[in-house]
Amino acid sequence: MTRTSSKPPARKRAPSFATLAVAPHTVWMVLFIIAPLLFVAYYAFTDANGTPTLSNILALGDHTETFFLSVSMAVIATFLCLVIGYPLAYFIAKLSPRAQKIVILLVMLPMWMNLLIRTYSMMAILDDGGFLNNFLMRLGFDPVHIVGTAPAVVFGMVYNFLPYMVLPIHSVISKMDNRYIEAAGDLGCNGWQTLFRVVLPLSTSGIISGITMVFVPSISTFYISQKLGGGTFDLIGDTIERQFQNPATYNVGAAISLVMMILILISMAIMNRFSDDEGTVIV
Repeated sequence: MTRTSSKPPARKRAPSFATLAVAPHTVWMVLFIIAPLLFVAYYAFTDANGTPTLSNILALGDHTETFFLSVSMAVIATFLCLVIGYPLAYFIAKLSPRAQKIVILLVMLPMWMNLLIRTYSMMAILDDGGFLNNFLMRLGFDPVHIVGTAPAVVFGMVYNFLPYMVLPIHSVISKMDNRYIEAAGDLGCNGWQTLFRVVLPLSTSGIISGITMVFVPSISTFYISQKLGGGTFDLIGDTIERQFQNPATYNVGAAISLVMMILILISMAIMNRFSDDEGTVIV
């Protein structure tokens, strides 16, 4: 006599909470990140009639100087943000908890205003007839032409994106174990040696995050260069905006945008590669 199994059929598992929780983010990412990227790639490799072509990619050679200028200014602005932001973040991290909250609030306060308003305020200060030149003339000095120059654009980038450098570095330094610093002092390190051999290596992840958060918007900005640059030169963001305003060059603008996205992704991958390694103390 054959005995049949009484084991009930396997029931389908209900979706886990984690799966349901991530579903809205997945839909958002597909609709507003992946889909636009695919549209940009499509228009970059087609002409106005939808015919596949490489002419848009070949036209990028006409904008080599603009690419170089944009990367150069973004690198300079990022470097200045690091030079200014790291000592500021270190100083804030050494304050009392109450003082840290106040100073961090002051650092973030300009970010509560729109970038357009902040840039217009810089124009009012730095323009030929602005507050700075009026102040210099009252002191007997000649006015200084600032707006319409490359330093003005770099200054605008530093002014607008400096908090992006300060906050991640401060977050890392404030959570650092003070026993490392005490151990460095016990081993004979002075203040500068402790900073460069202990604090700096342990804050590498914050530095990398800050560099990424400043470099990416700096290389793609267009409003800062339009207002503080006075229209005397174009960056990549300006070129992309102008290409998209003209239907005849829409596809070329998509090709430039595609190259910009690839450059940004490469820079972020490089930054993440270095930030994966934990900081090493070299006392």
